[in-house]
Amino acid sequence: MRNVDDLAGTDRETVAETWRSRRFLLAGDGMGFSFHETIMAAGTETKMWYKNHLEAVYCVGGRGTIEDLATGEVHEIRDGTMYALNHHDRHVIRVDEDLRLICVFNPPCVGGETHDEDGAYPLLSQEELIG
Repeated sequence: MRNVDDLAGTDRETVAETWRSRRFLLAGDGMGFSFHETIMAAGTETKMWYKNHLEAVYCVGGRGTIEDLATGEVHEIRDGTMYALNHHDRHVIRVDEDLRLICVFNPPCVGGETHDEDGAYPLLSQEELIG
């Protein structure tokens, strides 16, 4: 059992310029995926490319858009919207109202990942994170 409030300020919380991620499940938990709550700040834009991971996202609050950078297609994100990045899609999220997103990553994140220059999470092992 974990509560989101208990993750704040621990090694299960990662904060970047445009988002904050609290990670309920990580690779070390042995579930085969990681499970995160991510808050993306209103008025921001974040380019991402999860070239090393597949991601599914469910929005439980806020409003914004996702643009597929390969096709130019733009889709609304709001409470109740799910999207899956099943082709390692390059994308940009634009946030109108703080987005509260529930995210699942495969392979699982180990805990300290932030976006690199490509907008990707690197593939890290727990040993690399620790040491």
